[in-house]
Amino acid sequence: MTWRSAPEGAALSARLAVNPPPCRTVTCPGCGRPAEYSEANRWRPFCSERCRLGDLGAWASERFRVPAEAPTDEDNAPPER
Repeated sequence: MTWRSAPEGAALSARLAVNPPPCRTVTCPGCGRPAEYSEANRWRPFCSERCRLGDLGAWASERFRVPAEAPTDEDNAPPER
């Protein structure tokens, strides 16, 4: 890794301010519309607060679940010695 001196770093910052890198666009998990994935989008990866809250509500109401097997009686038994 090389460190830039202050003038080189300042020049790079100035170039990025004039020509910012392109924003990454992702598909909103809530509605499927394109959403900008950058600090400018408060709700990333969602396109809006509505989609973000809808997803939160789905998790809270347990519509989304992590699949797991039901525990058996053997799982609750004390370990054998």
